[in-house]
Amino acid sequence: MKDIAGKTFKVVIVGSGPAGLTAALYAARADLSPIVFEGPEPGGQLMTTTDVENFPGYPSGVMGPQMMMDFKEQATKFGADVRYGMVTDIDFSERPYKLKVDDSTDIKAHAIIISTGASAMWLGLESETRLRGKGVSACATCDGAFFRNQHVIIVGGGDTAMEEATFLTKFASKVTVVHRRDELRASKTMQDRAFKNEKIEFMWDSEVEEVLGDNVVEGVKIKNRKTGESTVLEDVTGVFVAIGHKPNTDLFKGVLEMDDVGYIQTKGQSSKTDLPGVFACGDAMDATYRQAITAAGSGCKAALDAEHYLGDLSEEVIAEEHWQ
Repeated sequence: MKDIAGKTFKVVIVGSGPAGLTAALYAARADLSPIVFEGPEPGGQLMTTTDVENFPGYPSGVMGPQMMMDFKEQATKFGADVRYGMVTDIDFSERPYKLKVDDSTDIKAHAIIISTGASAMWLGLESETRLRGKGVSACATCDGAFFRNQHVIIVGGGDTAMEEATFLTKFASKVTVVHRRDELRASKTMQDRAFKNEKIEFMWDSEVEEVLGDNVVEGVKIKNRKTGESTVLEDVTGVFVAIGHKPNTDLFKGVLEMDDVGYIQTKGQSSKTDLPGVFACGDAMDATYRQAITAAGSGCKAALDAEHYLGDLSEEVIAEEHWQ
């Protein structure tokens, strides 16, 4: 990072999933010379996704890691500087904003695009981690179509779990909801919808003890929390975990406006945050859709918003010699 120490950039992009790399592509094509710091998970959640069949332009589907390599290649083709590194601190008290990379390198930015994403919350099982992307998923919308006429389980009891359970019935022959308690946390409307669906069954006071299978899911072992008894469902081929997502926005807490969960709040239909020159896109601000295509679209908006912001600044604010 010595080559960038002390430099001031037009645009710094924090995060490198679909949102961040799309922002990089648009910013680079606008001659803003963006620099992207990939963060702790270069490529974002798609790096753990196998087949992606719902992103336009890939009619035969594509592996998640390959798609993110394509995103990166296209962004760098137009001049984006994408490099491994993690923004560990930002001083928002004055402009241009001061950033610290990897706790050691200091740079400045006239505009910052936050695309740090969100992380699915998992059960913490070794078997779950090993089979992630091989029958274990945290996104029914992404992967449900792979389980046509199969028995799947969904873990969770909130609105998201019930919504995804109902969605999965479009494909699966049977959906078993595994919930730690004896009642759901979901809203009454979502509960009623799930209870009325003939394809959905419930296992109360239960938790997944182990996901079975070596290379793909071949069943699940479920433990009853009250009796301690374990049951093996041998015909289950898919495990969907829906116990929540956590936006990766801790770096901005107390500075940017967020909701109770930590999703960054933006103004209207834009990517603008409550600080001038700071924009948010992707799963860091989207608690609803969480799709690669919507993240990419919001990354486009963030780059366009940053371009307009920089265009409105006077030459006195940004001296020509600071542009990198």
